[in-house]
Amino acid sequence: MKTKILTSTFWIFFIVISVLFSSCDGFLSTMPKGAKTPSTLADYEAFIRNEYTTQCTDIMQAVLLLNDKFETASNYNYYPLRKANYFWDESANRIELNNTDEFTYYNGYAAISSCNLIIENVPSVTGATDAQKNELIAQAKVIRTVVYFVLANYYADTYDEATAATKLSVPLIESADLNASYKQVTIQEIYNYMLKNLEEALPYLPHEGATALHPTIGAAYAMYARIYLEMGNYDLALQNANKALAENSALYDWTLYYQTNKTQIENANDYTATTSPMGIDNVENYYFRHGTTYYASSESKIQVDRRNRFEEGDARMAARWKLKTVGTDTYYTSTLVGLFNYGGLTTTEVYLIKAECLARDGKYGDAMDVLNTVRQKRILPNVYQPLTASTEEQAINYIRRTKDNELIFSIVPFADARRFNKETKYARTLSKVVDGTTYTLTPNSHLWTMPFPMGATNNPGNGTIIQNVDK
Repeated sequence: MKTKILTSTFWIFFIVISVLFSSCDGFLSTMPKGAKTPSTLADYEAFIRNEYTTQCTDIMQAVLLLNDKFETASNYNYYPLRKANYFWDESANRIELNNTDEFTYYNGYAAISSCNLIIENVPSVTGATDAQKNELIAQAKVIRTVVYFVLANYYADTYDEATAATKLSVPLIESADLNASYKQVTIQEIYNYMLKNLEEALPYLPHEGATALHPTIGAAYAMYARIYLEMGNYDLALQNANKALAENSALYDWTLYYQTNKTQIENANDYTATTSPMGIDNVENYYFRHGTTYYASSESKIQVDRRNRFEEGDARMAARWKLKTVGTDTYYTSTLVGLFNYGGLTTTEVYLIKAECLARDGKYGDAMDVLNTVRQKRILPNVYQPLTASTEEQAINYIRRTKDNELIFSIVPFADARRFNKETKYARTLSKVVDGTTYTLTPNSHLWTMPFPMGATNNPGNGTIIQNVDK
């Protein structure tokens, strides 16, 4: 199925690169002789299938800040920005250090440009019905929303109703024109824009997409739920979570995967890779989106203490990583190979959104029932016990533990940590000891907001970009 999804023709690559680096007024006029200019619905639909740009999301620095990834000394010494985030160095000037680590910004806006291209040009293509054109435009709007959510929760402060209308977020670019003007909007404006995109897309989305890269109506409801949860609107988050689950409520059974691969998993010295079940065919997918790169053949290593934050008997964890020592480094190394849905939308996330919303409403038993529905497919039967909670704090801490582990390496744990940091009872100070030195990351640290890359601020194009963080 992967080969049916992947499209990497030259003209797609050329247009994306042109969007980023050309100074021409319109990129369709920059096509070289012999290159194919997109003109049909199929041509524009190919942008949706472009897994190298449209379907990639890089959030490496956020993953490092959470310390969800084990980073080698050679890596963080070679990349000072990684070291600053990994060791929570508040004295580091990350703005100056972010002069090479620009993939998050440029790849995000390349994906947005592809979506803008579809939205602007598909209405005028011939040889397609209005229904076909409206569906493709709607899917581009969902993807554009997914990307803006990442950018807004990476380069700007977390949503807070009290300050959202005054604090700046990220540049809002609605045109695929290279020299189009744009505005760096407020946090409230970018959230309003994301909701508007979903509202416009919903009537035209299919119940089942052509591929897992094509968002469905379930994906839109799931994205609604994610955004409303981030905004603290638990009623609307719950309503949309229920609508998404009405479209798809399937959960992948990791305990069965464990049993199928038990011999390899339980052999501490067997590092043979097994096939990732987290790819395009996973039953949980509303919408599949890659992580950092399309060619991520295995998962990142995780630290020993990060592994300890998984539940005992977690089959998903045991099937994905295994303890290994190389030289002076000890970590959990990946034992899966294939594709991983780090950037998309899944039923697991929606179940856990629903659980938190129920807990916020005082329905602790219902919240735990939803959480346990997920846990039954994760925790080995000989270990599994249903969780119960009698307070909001207890329920949410259980839900958060599962969610942080289930969605590791996605934007969600980072976005969740930021919004929880606003609440005294849920704010956490992260701490670790390395070579006898204690490092901490406080809930109010400026490190929770990433700086725009210097390439963007120094060359803003037809607009202006103001940093959202001092360093």
